[in-house]
Amino acid sequence: MTQLKKIAILAILLLVAANTYAQQPKTRILFVLDGSGSMYAKMGKDNRITVAKRLLSRMVDSLQYKEDLELALRVYGHQSQKTERNCKDTKLEVPFKQGNHQAIKEKIRSVRPKGTTLIAYSLQQAAYDFPKTPGVRNIIILITDGIEECDGDPCAVSLALQKQGVVLRPFVIGLGLSVNFKTQFECVGRYFEAETEDDFENVLNVVISQAINNTSAQVNLLDSYGKPSETDVNMTFTDSKSGKVLNNYIHALNYRGNPDTMYLDPTYLYNVKVHTIPPVTIRNVALTAGKHNTIAADAPQGYLELKIDGITNYKNLQALVIDKKTNAILNVQDFNNTQKYITGNYKIELLTLPRITQENVMVAQNKITTLQVQQPGKLNVVTRNSYEMGIFRKHKGEMELVKNLNLKINSNITVLQPGDYFLIYRASSMKETLSTKEMPFTIKPGEIKHINIK
Repeated sequence: MTQLKKIAILAILLLVAANTYAQQPKTRILFVLDGSGSMYAKMGKDNRITVAKRLLSRMVDSLQYKEDLELALRVYGHQSQKTERNCKDTKLEVPFKQGNHQAIKEKIRSVRPKGTTLIAYSLQQAAYDFPKTPGVRNIIILITDGIEECDGDPCAVSLALQKQGVVLRPFVIGLGLSVNFKTQFECVGRYFEAETEDDFENVLNVVISQAINNTSAQVNLLDSYGKPSETDVNMTFTDSKSGKVLNNYIHALNYRGNPDTMYLDPTYLYNVKVHTIPPVTIRNVALTAGKHNTIAADAPQGYLELKIDGITNYKNLQALVIDKKTNAILNVQDFNNTQKYITGNYKIELLTLPRITQENVMVAQNKITTLQVQQPGKLNVVTRNSYEMGIFRKHKGEMELVKNLNLKINSNITVLQPGDYFLIYRASSMKETLSTKEMPFTIKPGEIKHINIK
């Protein structure tokens, strides 16, 4: 292998490594620990707070040398007695900082449960715990054994934090809570139950894994044959609960012709909108954390080409592409242009003068459907006076207005498709209906038709 080839390969490997690193942003995890009096309740041979302290300390210790990860600790219900019902008893005990693991473990050991359960206010205050750094994944892991006791709304606070982009969807670990409480916490974040110490340890491991490990995905845009061959279209990923836009990606096939891999946060339930014409939406997409996921969408596409013969005199001729089922306008396409559409039957309204409507235009997989119109001509009306005037044609046995003319003195040019027309007019100064005149004329492709009105 030549030296030049070795350098080229090394450059490619460094580029791949840089791209991979760029897709692995820093993560900040804030542990919000319940320090209310109920944490003294039994869990196996110990009580809940003892188990929580032991396992959480062990977890913090294991994360000490994890790169691109910062931790912090907030505790609530640990400063005032329950009888005081202090609904502001929450404190950031250890802020985010590199190498603060020992400080977190020491603070965990010193926690003595006392007071009430104030989840909503604690989450609200947690918004200020995260440094305002762009491109960082901010995650809350809430560990609690009770529901809100201070008349707050944890669901509304959590949703507001997510919409504002302060945090990702929180993790909630319920200690010793019954199944009945599950529905009350699912709206706050991704909920996990732990009835025993083993449960708690397993759940904590799962939550941390989901919080820090990369979760990859590919989107298979399937053609009419079920193959993932469609590509080069924008995809919008939104949080299905809050509606917040999370990512925009332009789909790509990699150098092997397979859908390219992206990295997504598994804490969200996604709605994926593929911006084909018309768009395709996949709702409530759940990802398996720490693994490669495949998201499939039926997006077979073909092409619609709009052409006009010869040299056009239109400044910007366009066509309306209409959904035949809903009659909604899907796109406004320029002439002498080719555009991709989902395969199917469309109604096309060509904005020529007069308009031309094609009721059934079939777009097929990877095929080009072409609509071609004749080269237009021009009508040049020359007048020295003011007239009420319109261009008409006979269409399907009836008179049809093509265009009202707002005549100015001297030349008035109108671009028209080839065909037979009538110029119907009356001098503005003449106040008699019977003074109306009618003049037939024909427009040929590329022709300029001159009509003098005296």
